[in-house]
This record gives sequence, structure tokens and C-alpha cells, in this order.
Amino acid sequence: MDEEKVVEAIEEVRPQLQADGGDVELVDVTDDGVVKVRLVGACAGCPMSTITLAQGIEKTLKEKVPEVERVEPVQ
Repeated sequence: MDEEKVVEAIEEVRPQLQADGGDVELVDVTDDGVVKVRLVGACAGCPMSTITLAQGIEKTLKEKVPEVERVEPVQ
């Protein structure tokens, strides 16, 4: 999987997260299509972070980078 495409897709969702006082960091991209990210700022520990991850970050990454199977949060 092309890590550069993943980074570009993350850059597309980043402004929305930053507008709410949060952000996302790319931690790892595995060969089997798993993207590991860390939610930071207001997103870290937010009760809505699961929805943000699934409906925002994962959805966008899968649209932009079809090789992405899933997105996993890490601490």
C-alpha cells in the first residue's frame, strides 16, 4: 500500500479535526491494509472518537486508498 496516498488522505480530514481542537497522527501502515493512527488533542478520549474514526477517518481513507482494509486507533 502506498503510504504517501494514506498521508494525503489524512491531510484531507485533518482540518475538520483541528477545527474541533483535535488532530490525528499516522503511526503505521501495514502490508495487509491496516492503518494505525493516534487521535490527539480534543479527539483523544472524546466519547465521539469512535464515530470520528469510523465515519470520518476510515471512510475517507477507504475512498481515497482502496487498499485500506481498516483503521485502528493506538495509544
